[in-house]
Amino acid sequence: MPLRYINIIKELINKIESTQIEVMEEVAQLCAKTVENGNIIYFFGTGHSHMICEEPFYRAGGLVQVYPILEPSLMLHNGAYKSTLVERLEGLSKILLEQSGAAKGDIIFVISNSGRNNAIVEMAIEAKNKGLKVVAITSLSHSISVTSRHASGKKLYEVADYVIDNCGIIGDAAVEYENFVQKTGPTSTIADVLIINSIISRAVEVMLDKGLKPLVFMSSNTDEGDEFNKNVLEKYKSRIKLL
Repeated sequence: MPLRYINIIKELINKIESTQIEVMEEVAQLCAKTVENGNIIYFFGTGHSHMICEEPFYRAGGLVQVYPILEPSLMLHNGAYKSTLVERLEGLSKILLEQSGAAKGDIIFVISNSGRNNAIVEMAIEAKNKGLKVVAITSLSHSISVTSRHASGKKLYEVADYVIDNCGIIGDAAVEYENFVQKTGPTSTIADVLIINSIISRAVEVMLDKGLKPLVFMSSNTDEGDEFNKNVLEKYKSRIKLL
């Protein structure tokens, strides 16, 4: 029955709500302050985690000041196994961060279920060196169970300023079967998207409570959306290169 996976996700959401709300509130406040100060919120992830970075970018209901660092070689569509190898290389994340224009006062979400590979740990370290605040979204149970592949010996949760646990299990997939060793039903994507959208929605609320009017994209499929978004794009496309 499909309900097996749905019930797992319900339990996961309840666990996130009961254990992660305090740090999510801290990060939401930080995001609000970052936008208020005229800075940018960056996102970085490899493999399937890159989808989480695209989720808040240039979409209906998303903050305008969002910049995903998207590198094709770290995604699946240019070679799935290749992306696994590339995320273990040293030096790439430093280049990507430099190209993005990220600077002190900005914030970056670094997203990785395991938090062990070079690209992820390096991005967090280099971002901190530049003066960015680093928010990790990771599975602590998975990350604690593995060793780091970075030369520092550290994993993402050990170098980030804020750590949000997506409460997933080791290996991500959560649906078990009798007489079958493999599991299905990974939970990290749903959990990470839930966390990100909850934080952004709360950050907007924080700004509104201060009498501010945060810039939020409208759907381009509404009658007024194109005109509204066009004005916003003109203001930010020089700073957010992907717009």
